[in-house]
Amino acid sequence: MPKLKTRKAAQKRYKRIAGKRFVRRKAFKGHLLEKKSPKQKNNLANPVVVSKPDTKAIRIMLVC
Repeated sequence: MPKLKTRKAAQKRYKRIAGKRFVRRKAFKGHLLEKKSPKQKNNLANPVVVSKPDTKAIRIMLVC
């Protein structure tokens, strides 16, 4: 059986942290920022830990 390849898109989106968990960016920070309040933009800037149900799928994509 051939080796599994890392999904490059997932590699760019997720970073691994301690305890086999992953961090990701929040959505809605890419464009149309003039209409969003500074409070909302500050909140979107902070990274967030990926939920437990999604962690297994991400681990498979990253072949960890």
